[in-house]
Amino acid sequence: MSSSVDKSSGTQSLLTGQNIVYLGIGWAVVSMLFFLLFSVKPPGEEYPFWYSFSTYVLECLPFLGAALLCYRNWRSPQIASGRNVWLGIGLGMLFYFIANLIFGVWELYFGLDPDVSPADFFYVISYICIGWGMILAVLPRRLNLEWKQWVTVGLIAALGIALAVWVLLAPPVAVESEADNSVLPTTESATATVSPRLVASLSLRVAVSPPEAAATTEAEVPETGKLPGWVISLDQALSPLSKTLNFVYIVFDVFLLIIASTLLLAFWGGRFAQSWRMIAAATFSLYIADMGFKAYGTLAKARGQDYESGGLLDVFFIFSALLFAIGAALEYDVSSRSRRGSRRRT
Repeated sequence: MSSSVDKSSGTQSLLTGQNIVYLGIGWAVVSMLFFLLFSVKPPGEEYPFWYSFSTYVLECLPFLGAALLCYRNWRSPQIASGRNVWLGIGLGMLFYFIANLIFGVWELYFGLDPDVSPADFFYVISYICIGWGMILAVLPRRLNLEWKQWVTVGLIAALGIALAVWVLLAPPVAVESEADNSVLPTTESATATVSPRLVASLSLRVAVSPPEAAATTEAEVPETGKLPGWVISLDQALSPLSKTLNFVYIVFDVFLLIIASTLLLAFWGGRFAQSWRMIAAATFSLYIADMGFKAYGTLAKARGQDYESGGLLDVFFIFSALLFAIGAALEYDVSSRSRRGSRRRT
């Protein structure tokens, strides 16, 4: 019995806020260097498998760690901001982790880069859970913000909405081919069920083959792709939801941005200001990463290509998870110290 208690206390001593901060900073630096060194690729080529797999590892582990730290906060009766607050944020981190795993299988194993995948179902749930947790953090508190602070929140909201609308409504610009000076069409239906490497090789074979070989090449696409029938049917069924989901994501991004700005100003200078600054910064990072993801996707379609995850701005997904984890750890430390201090005074 005593050994189990010693193990739990030893684990808690390792998971202090200071250690989590150091680990998060180290992970962020390694991730940033990795993206800076390897995220740039020659035009027309795709990322190697080892790079794409590494980006998923760098991103998934922080989300899982953040979910576990939020779960620790939820189980602790000492958390001052409310256990349900961290339950909501923790569930959001967990569902985001699950969504990344599913999207990784969709992209790396099946070789697909669809506008919509089964992972989006979990992404949407994660946004709802994070928003629920942050709303619970705001509701019990009276927001006695000054007019300057409300103006700041309004400006942040206006800028966030303007950028989101610009990214959402920006039409793909036609890109001319260097070989024949003709406009490249964006074949969304074809690239949604065939890997980018296969599409590139088929395009090259069609360009150098005689006209009669084009029909046989086109007929070989489903067979060469070797995709299960349920994957193809599911991809085709989800594809019409692309525009709706893009709009939903942008609404959630802007909403979380406004809530995070309000929380940042409301907790500024308070006892728990440090942890909620991290949460606000995590939300800003998530907004930047989402906007970058959508902007890169629009640019890729303009070039007649599929978008691959792993661009430089994707590092903000990692920053977001790390900041959520750091915020949870700091909240746990501050709440524990406050409870111990009150016991000493009594």
